[in-house]
Amino acid sequence: MKRIAGSLLLLWLGTHVAQAQIQSFSHVVVIVQENRTPDNLFQGLCVSPYGSATKCSITPTSSQYNIQTKNWKDKTSPGGVIQPTPVALANAYDLGHSHPSWVTQCDLTSGACLMDGAAGVPCSGTCPTKPQFKLVANTNGILNPYLNLATQYGWANYMFQTNQGPSFPAHQFLFGGTSAPSASQDAMGIFAAENSKPPGTTGCIAPAGTTVQLIQPDGTENQTIYPCFEHQTIPDLLPAAVSWRYYTPSAGSIWTAPNAIQHICQSTGMGGQCVGAAWTQNVDLTSADVLTDIANCNLRSVSWVIPTAQNSDHAKSNDGGGPSWVASIVNAIGNSTACDNGTGYWQNTAILITWDDWGGWYDHEPPTILPAPQGDYQYGFRVPLLVVSAYTPAGYINNLRHDFGSILRFVEHNFGIHEGALNFADARANGDLTAFFNLTAAPRPFLPVAAPKNANFFLKDKRPQLDPDDD
Repeated sequence: MKRIAGSLLLLWLGTHVAQAQIQSFSHVVVIVQENRTPDNLFQGLCVSPYGSATKCSITPTSSQYNIQTKNWKDKTSPGGVIQPTPVALANAYDLGHSHPSWVTQCDLTSGACLMDGAAGVPCSGTCPTKPQFKLVANTNGILNPYLNLATQYGWANYMFQTNQGPSFPAHQFLFGGTSAPSASQDAMGIFAAENSKPPGTTGCIAPAGTTVQLIQPDGTENQTIYPCFEHQTIPDLLPAAVSWRYYTPSAGSIWTAPNAIQHICQSTGMGGQCVGAAWTQNVDLTSADVLTDIANCNLRSVSWVIPTAQNSDHAKSNDGGGPSWVASIVNAIGNSTACDNGTGYWQNTAILITWDDWGGWYDHEPPTILPAPQGDYQYGFRVPLLVVSAYTPAGYINNLRHDFGSILRFVEHNFGIHEGALNFADARANGDLTAFFNLTAAPRPFLPVAAPKNANFFLKDKRPQLDPDDD
């Protein structure tokens, strides 16, 4: 009897040890929202029910959120500070987030941003006084899905967009590690710095006459180029068995990063279409198809998920649907039980949620400026980063400095690729996000994220799929 009991105990231990460990994730999902800073969007981390005021500090300990909710720097206000006021998530104006806006807000002095120039960032739409100095109000709990994810999983105190500018270059960095037209130009510090002009279709299918400004190593932007580039991206590094998909509202937008990579797009010509095999097999022009693919056990190994305008958090464009949109994806993965040979997706998927740029909103934390030649365009301002998985401890706060290159390094690390293999932002980044995960721990049970709208709403939403903005 003792021998049988001992054998049963060993069997039980073996089963649970095996269950408690994975070597790597089978799936990495990168959800990209729009145009927010931690100070602007996540003040709710500092108040009940998500913690007391002692949970926030501008000089945080390992258990404090680096969020400032008062005494923001403003060199145009008496005493050099201003007190922020509330604004709705679905507000009625948009702020400048071009490279010149970044330069104004940074107020670079002696190689460091003073972070006191936000009042000089332009505003369009119905603009109140000092529109840059706002905290998003958690009216009717609209932000609760984000706050729940931040407190129940992982939060990065120091996540910065790689580029000092808007969405087109930001998404190039998130997909391929650079906004340079070529690998040689990345090495020289020459990058696409702005959104393409005129607004509309961009990338290798843009109409003739479409250009994007290049920033030179001395910071000047006096050259333009047609926005069709050629260099390796993360999908080019993935082993043959590792699949990928890019979910996006439209083919030619500045948020659809693969459209600007010639060997992926294989354009029929200026004003034409992308027809390459890598494009047709991996770029999905319905954002909500990510929910369908999860339900149908068809989630790819690496996924980028771009929202529609209504769900983007982009100022002046969104209708407040962003927190529910993100929650619906997390819930779909968390509630998956039948996929991947009956294990479900929750135990083998890492979800990385970030915002593509700062959107012109105030943030108090100055970025590190890289050495020349990249330093004239890297790094940009802070953006939020939430890390969600069954192996991320509740309430984990990470105090390492990250950027979009850190996301790419994590993908490389997870799928057995040499970290920094692109030799772009992935090589320049300091970390790979692995500190957010304890893969030797037993997987945490999934707790659904409460949200006003669920996956069924987004799957049945008949409104036109609009790009996050009309920039």
